[in-house]
Amino acid sequence: MAEPLSIAVEIRRLSLTYGRQGSQVHALSDVDLTIPTGGFVSLIGPSGCGKSTLLRILGDLLDPGAGEVRINGKSPKAERLDRRIGFVFQEAALLDWRTIIENVALPLELHGSPRAKREARAQELLDLVGLKGFERARPRQLSGGMRQRAAIARALSTKPDLLLLDEPFGALDQITRDRLNMELAHIHEVTGVTVVLVTHSIREAVLLSDRIVVMTPRPGRIESIIENDLPRPRSLETRALPLFEDLVRQGNLELEKGYSHV
Repeated sequence: MAEPLSIAVEIRRLSLTYGRQGSQVHALSDVDLTIPTGGFVSLIGPSGCGKSTLLRILGDLLDPGAGEVRINGKSPKAERLDRRIGFVFQEAALLDWRTIIENVALPLELHGSPRAKREARAQELLDLVGLKGFERARPRQLSGGMRQRAAIARALSTKPDLLLLDEPFGALDQITRDRLNMELAHIHEVTGVTVVLVTHSIREAVLLSDRIVVMTPRPGRIESIIENDLPRPRSLETRALPLFEDLVRQGNLELEKGYSHV
């Protein structure tokens, strides 16, 4: 008998309302979700449904209004302070006065890691994300896709258990996005990190994820969870499989059902 999967993320009856009295926004309502250790979960749904809000709660950038959130049995704050969470935003947010290797090593520098150790870790990650040879470049010298690779490397520098990605490839052209999707899949396979990805693309979610969480328009609730049994490792050719298109159709249907509840 297979051993039960350990749980990396556990969310119970999570709700969040923000704003002042009379102008409140109900962002999330009664969200329940568990994510196994090493899993890859995508959050999809219409703009404003609370996907990024949920991600920020997991990253301890927002306090939950009600309910419980545990990451490896601890609070998001405890995990963040223990450097167990990596976060990649829509913009790379690199420091232009620092080289790429210095940007990647920054979290380790802030936590007092010796220079030789942090640069060795940064070099390892730059090799992993395909930026070998660009260590001494400045962010302005790199393309948007290369800057996002550096941002992912920076997020992985502390060897986090949980990697949170808020539409990191949304502003990129399709060819670059496809390439980075495959690099992200490779990073997940190599590191075993638990990944939560916010995306507007059902096709991206199907290509990358083990589970696809479909959310309703605000207040964000979970409409359904689609289990993705596409074989791994995956490639761009995976999109030619009949099961891939079946899952894309299922995802679109679930999104439409979510709108019907508004």
